[in-house]
Parts: sequence; C-alpha cells; structure tokens
Amino acid sequence: MKCKWLLAIAATIFLSALPSLGQNTESNTNPPANFKKVSTLVRLPDWLPGLGTLYVDPASLPVGPYLGYNHTGQLVNATYMISLKGLNAHKNFDDLGGAIAAMGLKIDHTSVDYNPGHPGLQEPHYHITQWFITPAQEKAEMK
Repeated sequence: MKCKWLLAIAATIFLSALPSLGQNTESNTNPPANFKKVSTLVRLPDWLPGLGTLYVDPASLPVGPYLGYNHTGQLVNATYMISLKGLNAHKNFDDLGGAIAAMGLKIDHTSVDYNPGHPGLQEPHYHITQWFITPAQEKAEMK
C-alpha cells in the first residue's frame, strides 16, 4: 500500500516538473508517423472514455507514451502504463516525459490512476496521464 502512494506522489512530482514549452499545433492534430492507432494493435475500442482515441509507437509498448486525442482530433494527453510487476521489481522507468517534452507540449496537470488490466496490458498497472488541457476541459471532452 505504501508503495502505491509513493509511486503516485513521485510520478506526479516528476511529470509535473517536465519543461513547459509552447504548444506545437501540428503535433496537436497528427500523431507522429511511427505511432499507430491502439485499436488496430489490440482489442480495444477506437474511443476510450477518459483517455480518448489512443496512438502509440509499437516499439515503446507496453509503457508508451500513448497519445490521446479528443473527439475533434486534438491531442489532449499522453499516458504511460507502468506495471505493478515492474514497480515491485524496482525497475527504473527513465525519461518518461522526454518524448512529450520534445514535442513542445505544455503540461497542464498529471493524473495517476490504477487499472486492473485490459487488452494490451493484462496485468495490474497504473496509468500516469499528462494532460495538455485543463481539468474542466478534461471533464467536458473525455466522456
């Protein structure tokens, strides 16, 4: 139990401290060429409530980042999936935010959510999501 709280606090601090650069509008509407729609890689729907339409570089699986787009095709988040197995083995997850910082995106806030497993990552894990929109926009757009 203590490990979960420490992870959540550490991840929030680390991810919130990433460089906040100006918004890059091209990357807001088009995933990088090496990113594929997650629903074409695993048995998941095109739209996931709370995350959006996800794209990932298959070479980065299962950790990600998974880029989440809203209903209008705007990039609104990046999610990392960190397994409890990896945490319990004291695995390091280096430079999680590097790809996002390189895209020049400004992080508004970060959320850390437990997931018991789903297609693509069956084992229990955490979703660490960096949001590029406000919490109010997140609530309105990610239904």
